[in-house]
Amino acid sequence: MRRPVLRPAALAGIGLVVAAAGCVFAASGGAGAAADADGAGASAGPASAAVRAAAAATVVESGARPAAPVLAGDDLDGKPVSLADFRGQVVVLNVWGSWCGPCRAEADDLERLSAQTRAEGVRFLGINTRDRDRAAAQGFVRAHGLGFSSLHDPAGELLLRFPPELLNPQAIPSTLVIDRRGRIAVSIGGAVTDEQLRPLLARVAEEGP
Repeated sequence: MRRPVLRPAALAGIGLVVAAAGCVFAASGGAGAAADADGAGASAGPASAAVRAAAAATVVESGARPAAPVLAGDDLDGKPVSLADFRGQVVVLNVWGSWCGPCRAEADDLERLSAQTRAEGVRFLGINTRDRDRAAAQGFVRAHGLGFSSLHDPAGELLLRFPPELLNPQAIPSTLVIDRRGRIAVSIGGAVTDEQLRPLLARVAEEGP
């Protein structure tokens, strides 16, 4: 299998590098054991000032993008949802947990961008992870007014289906952009703002089917 060709997110004509912040889930602990991710850099802003910069966006060359894995299951309300339902559209796939501070920091930006880009054929889908209790995750959704569905993945099994170089299952939050052909085009490990994500998303949305 051809390995994806990766490059930093300094897209032609954009010159963007995404400084992101995230938290690493400690498997032996549980939700309360989330810790700041290691890495150098400035903080991501007042909402996550205690979290150091963890990663930058990565773009996969069009000719070497791997197919996104099959993702299907129940959402937080027990209704069936599948990534395949969005084929032909650009999908922003966001991995989050209600226990994760940087997830709270980015949630409002993601919801705002979801509403702004819907007419462009962009859809958002979440993967809620490490939340054994759906009520905690549902409370997070209500608090931030999230209008997009999230697959409930309490054990993180769905995350293990992705190439580890594009999605670290221990780094939460993470965001992927899936192109219209169902391939992984962009990977961001850590919290992201709408201003950081928008140009990356726009470039993929401009591509043909």
